[in-house]
Amino acid sequence: MMPLLQSSSARCRILAVLVVACAALADAAPLTVATYNVENYTLADRMTDDGYRTEYPKSEASKQALRAVIRAIDADVLVLQEMGPSPYLRELQRDLRAEGLDYTFADQVEAADPVRQLAVLSKIAPKAVGRHGMLMFPFNGRDERVKRGTLELVFGTPSGDVTLWVVHLKSRFTEEPGDPAAAQRRAGEAVAVRDLVLSRYAEPEAARFAILGDCNDTKTSRPLRALQERGELRFTELLPALDSRGESWTHHFAKADSYDRVDYVLVSPALKPLVRGAAARIVDLPEVRQASDHRPVVFVLELP
Repeated sequence: MMPLLQSSSARCRILAVLVVACAALADAAPLTVATYNVENYTLADRMTDDGYRTEYPKSEASKQALRAVIRAIDADVLVLQEMGPSPYLRELQRDLRAEGLDYTFADQVEAADPVRQLAVLSKIAPKAVGRHGMLMFPFNGRDERVKRGTLELVFGTPSGDVTLWVVHLKSRFTEEPGDPAAAQRRAGEAVAVRDLVLSRYAEPEAARFAILGDCNDTKTSRPLRALQERGELRFTELLPALDSRGESWTHHFAKADSYDRVDYVLVSPALKPLVRGAAARIVDLPEVRQASDHRPVVFVLELP
């Protein structure tokens, strides 16, 4: 009987090893993250089929197209710009759930712009959330609030924390005569976000974080440089991103019929090796044209 007992014991040990291995594989599942400016998912002044309307809701056709894009991406964590206050975020969460995509966690931050907010929908609850709606910066001799603030999302993983910093820098529209295209304001906002991010980490190069969202500027601009470096410290790197046709634009400005890349993902040196393919991708499904004037940017983390 002893050989049989030994054989049975060996089988049990093998089974235990397999269970542990399966659990490890489950823990190593990829994390898909997307950033998406949803173009005024709120009451806003807008052009409609019946002409220009003030304080007008996003059309149902546009909302339907938006949900189709979001369902196709099926991100684990979806960060949003130009989301309306809480009832609008809850509406989107509810409608996606009814269509089979259940984001159990939702949050947002209200800053100087109470109408267009930063938000998140996630299948995974973060371990900590920072709603930085009172972030300040000096501008033309006075202190100003970062218009949309920033949203800090800390996700715990078996190998350590990963933090997402969500941004939406000031648009190029401005009523400041001394700041054409709001370039100075945008740069000041970026510096304020940068300094907040760096204050979190004693060694930024060793921390795992990403800064992502709508920066409303080009990749060589002052705001983008501010979000990548301070002095000699290089603390993030811009992920390359292309669509299925090899194009890199993320925003269409209909009035000028112009195309630009203004939506970005910047990753820390410690996070970059975990990015699948060392790149992001721009979603170019047919529905994106009706959903928003922006295209979503997606990247995948292979977390050990």
